[in-house]
Amino acid sequence: MLSGIILIIVILLLVSISVRERVLLYRYREKDWSAIGEGKSSPLSQALVNLVGVAGGIYLSLIVIATFTEVQLPERINLGGLSMEPLAFVSILMAVAQPFMLRIINAWRRI
Repeated sequence: MLSGIILIIVILLLVSISVRERVLLYRYREKDWSAIGEGKSSPLSQALVNLVGVAGGIYLSLIVIATFTEVQLPERINLGGLSMEPLAFVSILMAVAQPFMLRIINAWRRI
């Protein structure tokens, strides 16, 4: 039970750090539209939408690959007290890691 709670806390921490990184990336790319007077969503909501969108895209790609190659995957994996579909878990993990990988790649290009 304790390991499940710790796992949930670690996952929430990683997701929050990933969302923070996405907010920073979004602010870096975003232009100032306030002069036009249009309403816009907050960087936090944009980061969450981006996280869910990236995870969904990765999930769909993994489903297509698994179906095409006819790979036999378990229906569920148990992590602590959580039970998840393996491809969903991998897609969320990859989406959470994506902004950090972008930062590493950009730093490597500057060298």
